[in-house]
Amino acid sequence: MRFAAPRSPSPSPTRSNRRHRSRSTFGVPSDSSSEDETNGSDSESPSSSEEEWLSSGTGVQTSKPRKQKSLAEQWLMEDTLASVRRRINHHDPYEEWEKETRQEAFRVARQKHAQDCVQQRNARDERRAQDDQRRAALHALELKEVESQLAAMNLQKQQEEATLRAQWQERDRQLWARIDAVIKKEEERLRVKQEEERKKREAEERVKREAEEKKRQEEERKRKEEEDKRKQKEKEEEEERTKLVAAQAQKERELAEAEARKALGHTTAFEDWKRARDTLRTLKAGPMKVVKQDKSLKSIWSAGRRAITPKVGQLTNDMDVIVRVSHEVVNILRPSAAHPPPVYLALLSSLAKAILMQAETEVTAEKKSAIPLAQLTVNLLMALDGFADIFWAKLCQRAGGWPVPIAVPPKDVDGTAFTPQTQRKAHGFRDSDELESIGDYTSRVTGILRVYFTVLVLPVNQPLDPLFRTPRYWSYFSRMLKDPHLLENPTAAQVMFTALDIGGLIACEVWGSQWTRLLALLFEGVTVGYHGMEGRLIGGKSPEGNASRTRLQLEVERIMTAASTMAVGFAS
Repeated sequence: MRFAAPRSPSPSPTRSNRRHRSRSTFGVPSDSSSEDETNGSDSESPSSSEEEWLSSGTGVQTSKPRKQKSLAEQWLMEDTLASVRRRINHHDPYEEWEKETRQEAFRVARQKHAQDCVQQRNARDERRAQDDQRRAALHALELKEVESQLAAMNLQKQQEEATLRAQWQERDRQLWARIDAVIKKEEERLRVKQEEERKKREAEERVKREAEEKKRQEEERKRKEEEDKRKQKEKEEEEERTKLVAAQAQKERELAEAEARKALGHTTAFEDWKRARDTLRTLKAGPMKVVKQDKSLKSIWSAGRRAITPKVGQLTNDMDVIVRVSHEVVNILRPSAAHPPPVYLALLSSLAKAILMQAETEVTAEKKSAIPLAQLTVNLLMALDGFADIFWAKLCQRAGGWPVPIAVPPKDVDGTAFTPQTQRKAHGFRDSDELESIGDYTSRVTGILRVYFTVLVLPVNQPLDPLFRTPRYWSYFSRMLKDPHLLENPTAAQVMFTALDIGGLIACEVWGSQWTRLLALLFEGVTVGYHGMEGRLIGGKSPEGNASRTRLQLEVERIMTAASTMAVGFAS
């Protein structure tokens, strides 16, 4: 194996000034020069062992006879080894200089780059500072303009606030005077109530002691003779007769009360609910079914229904328009050629539905639109036979038990148990795929009842059905305040607020101090708790109930303040 390491040219200035050998140094030298150098550098010639290693290529001797190398080959190997030794041991100043030059250039370039970065950053900071100064100046100018406008608005606002503050202070003074009077009255009532409860507890304890004594006597009586047992049996028979007599008296008293209510035209809540459900079931199973199955009757009914709906939509708050629409609707239901009875009843149902749907859409958005709808309803109740029953049935169908008011029972009036779907429909919820939220339900029901309460307080030329007369307003609140199940519903607070907003002051004029006592009970229900149960507030604890209860409380305070002012005016 042959080994050669050619010498690379060096740019070193030191190396360039050295004396080089002739080109034959790495070739075959002349005999004379080869001999001289060989004689002069015996120390540098390879030893016999080196010759053997170089000749073998692997350093392993073989048994074959070694071929004698020529002089040129020996010189070539010697020059190669000498060149390698010099290359390894040589220290090149030029390379050191070149390395230091590169490092110095790198340090200078890095320092220049750092200075350039600093200059660019300073330039950016300066431009940014200039931009900030320019924006600050612009903002300062805009701030001065805004401050000047705000100063003018604040001055106007302060003047308005001063006026309102004076008015509110006077109102608060009057209101707190009324509240203090009510509080004193309630404290006295509470004291009397506590005294009655104390007496009641004492009586209960006395009865309990008597019962314990009686029990002891009964235990002793069991151990007595047959005569004592006979006496006890006679006593039990006497008590049974007493209970039968009491039950008979209670039944007679209830019958007498029912006859008195019937004579006065009063009904119970369940009777009103039953009237609506019976009318609705009779209407669906009778006239509506007959009309829908007969094509000729159905065409007459469809034509009348299409004529009624736009008439109801034409209502405005102008009395002439209301009277005109009322006459046109009456003419549709009672033409010169009278409709067949099933068609007439079906058209009454469509008319009631059109009025209630108009109330759901318009009255919910604008409270004042309830007045023309209520006036139209009053005119139709006076002009159309049978409209009161059908309108009441449709009213309870779309608003549940709130027009009565009554908590919807678990069974229908015919004894059929409600399913979850039919019970939800009986409560007045919309029958759709998506469940109606309590907020939407309350808004829709109060829109319908706003029309109903307006009907109760509007003046009329002739008596209406008892369900639509003014005394019904008092019955509504008395029924509501007696039923805890209704009071804890969040819809109850909003419904009573709507009723007070419409007829609260009118009720003060009609019932006077009795209405004030009822408002006191209502105020207790929204501030302390209804039926003396502290913390059981009207409307419950839901967010909807809290908002409705606050509106109801403010409305009660407003009516009580107005009633007090009216009382002072009458006294003077």
